[in-house]
Amino acid sequence: MIRHSFLKYVSTLIFASLLFSCQSEYEKLEKRELSSGKQVNELFLGLKLGMDQKTFFETCWKLNKQGKLTNGPSELSVEYRTELASGNSAKMRFYPKFEQDKIYMMPVEFTYEGWAPWNEELSAEKLRADVVKLFEEWYGPGFIEVTNEDKSQIVFVKMDGNRRIRIFKKHISIVRAEISDLPIEKKLKENSNS
Repeated sequence: MIRHSFLKYVSTLIFASLLFSCQSEYEKLEKRELSSGKQVNELFLGLKLGMDQKTFFETCWKLNKQGKLTNGPSELSVEYRTELASGNSAKMRFYPKFEQDKIYMMPVEFTYEGWAPWNEELSAEKLRADVVKLFEEWYGPGFIEVTNEDKSQIVFVKMDGNRRIRIFKKHISIVRAEISDLPIEKKLKENSNS
């Protein structure tokens, strides 16, 4: 009985220290990148953080005329089809958030083209792995795995100066990525909480 309690205690300590070390790894990453003073604004397809709304629409219009982008299923979404590392095709839907007419965040949602609940090869976990690989091609390696604030899900995070990228499972069929100018995002959160 004592041995079982001791083993349970030790395993709890190990789990807690792993969880803490992952979180502190993220905190160190954020502090290092924000203090670097580096400005990294590239998103994808020629879009950038800090781009004004008019330029965003003009860029999307040009890409639409080239057949690279289409309208998404809702009024405020743009759709791009991409091939992922697994060989599966996916829809990538996005529409930025603006602050003072400039992009400060780009939420992006991915779904496999042939997703069905019974198709385990197209699960959200496999999609998340595919999206991480795609983003490593676009933004380079360096994604770390952490848990979200309430510790209910895994989030992959990468930071380059001011730009933070988060990738996580949103739904049984959707993986969401959020690319943001973190100093602006933090300032907006502070202002909304005061």
